[in-house]
Amino acid sequence: MPTLTSDITNPALASKGLDRIEWAFREMPVLQQILARFEKDQPLKGLRMACCLHVTTETANLARVLKAGGAEVALCASNPLSTQDDVCASLVQDFGILVFARHGADRDQYYRHINGALDIEPHLTMDDGADTVTVVHTERRNLLETIIGGTEETTTGVIRLRQMAAEGALAYPIVAVNDALTKHLFDNRYGTGQSTIDGLLRATNILLAGKTFVVAGYGWCGRGVASRAKGLGAHVVVTEINPVRALEATLDGFQVMTMEEAAPLADFVVTLTGNRDIIDNRHIPLLKNGCIVANSGHFDNEIDIPALRAASTNERLVRGGIMQEFTMQDGRLIYLVGEGRLVNLAAAEGHPAAVMDMSFANQALCSAYMAKEYQTLDKTVYSVPEAIDAEIATLKLASMGIDIDKLTPAQVEYLHSWQHGT
Repeated sequence: MPTLTSDITNPALASKGLDRIEWAFREMPVLQQILARFEKDQPLKGLRMACCLHVTTETANLARVLKAGGAEVALCASNPLSTQDDVCASLVQDFGILVFARHGADRDQYYRHINGALDIEPHLTMDDGADTVTVVHTERRNLLETIIGGTEETTTGVIRLRQMAAEGALAYPIVAVNDALTKHLFDNRYGTGQSTIDGLLRATNILLAGKTFVVAGYGWCGRGVASRAKGLGAHVVVTEINPVRALEATLDGFQVMTMEEAAPLADFVVTLTGNRDIIDNRHIPLLKNGCIVANSGHFDNEIDIPALRAASTNERLVRGGIMQEFTMQDGRLIYLVGEGRLVNLAAAEGHPAAVMDMSFANQALCSAYMAKEYQTLDKTVYSVPEAIDAEIATLKLASMGIDIDKLTPAQVEYLHSWQHGT
């Protein structure tokens, strides 16, 4: 294997990046405990890992833990607009980790960086959106000879991987970290809820109170955004395709309607579905003047940007280049935040470290699990083992100084008996 060289924007930013990485680590007590354990036990010793994630301060601390566990790590970006160049510099300079990521990289650079990370000839992949897995299975199948398993971070990636498994196309086992209760109940709901609103406020500086705020998709991410927008005084409308989730949104106090009905009312529309064309040429003519649209799903195809561009007569950047203003043929102005990419990372800093602490604890422990158990696993998508989920919750509670009750022997016996009646 040839000697590999990182591809980052500016090594001189390392000191700034280190300060921010260390600040984030203060809010990641579970990962701190896992770091100490990994340094001692070396569960990833001798393994090479290609990780395609948002390159942020929190991810940097995950990379530190993986390296402490004995892994050789190559990191690339799962989204060019979320890449923090100072973090990249510090990872290379201070921690000796290979990094292939530049903020604002174009599509060609993006895939060149994925291939750069894959040049490490990994034993394990760690993905956020399944692009690395897709490249391996379509363009670099020779790497399947050495890859023993992987993990996946986000809902969209899990959807893609489960389809691959259903078609018999998945060539190695992958743990769906996103399915962990300590991931999606907290990261998706509280992390996405807060960071999406944070991105919108930084991008627009517009008061949400009194505005009509449309949330497309009422999964855990949508639940989080809807509750935070409501808390700031917005009138929240939910659109859904799932009748159970639509009913839940209704009983949670939100108005539920179709996107065609919601579009003319919306001051803000945020998409969080994991699917494409949630806002397309059916809805663009209906959006009212001044409507702000943004996406907090993984890929930038939830809003049909080519259709938005085709319907406009003029386009310009506003608000420091983070928003595009599109002038429609009838004079309406429509605003798109962060090129339709993840607004919480394109316009803000992503999830708070305290929630990424649990998500990345899952990544670390599931990587160690895969390294130990891969020979017993089929080529499919696995949920996070319940024991890992419970351990992370226990560590998090302990770090917060919270004790919980324990079952007495009599209670244990009662729960395992069918003979006790009324």
